[in-house]
Amino acid sequence: MVFRNWDKELTEENLREQITKAKQAWKNAEATELRAESVHYNPSEDLIVIKLKNAAIFSFPPRLAQGLEDASPEQLADVWLPPSGSSVHWESLDVDLGIPELVAGIFGTKYWMAD
Repeated sequence: MVFRNWDKELTEENLREQITKAKQAWKNAEATELRAESVHYNPSEDLIVIKLKNAAIFSFPPRLAQGLEDASPEQLADVWLPPSGSSVHWESLDVDLGIPELVAGIFGTKYWMAD
């Protein structure tokens, strides 16, 4: 059994300190991690197109990605970004793909990528 000794009392001052640290961590992530600004499905070229916050554009054919390979154009068009821009998500397909992973060429699990 693991017991943790919380040596800090929960005070308003401690809470403010933690909020300040969290905001700084978010700013650091925004400045250093790949994040998406927008995403859409281009049916004429059969591509998922992601505009990154650094102004680069990344695209890939859906057949490469786990969970998208058999999706209809309507399902592919129903894509959205969370506010962080750290992933793309298809609710009806229950698919969520991370931006850094996609840009690195990781389109699914290791098992799926091996096929």
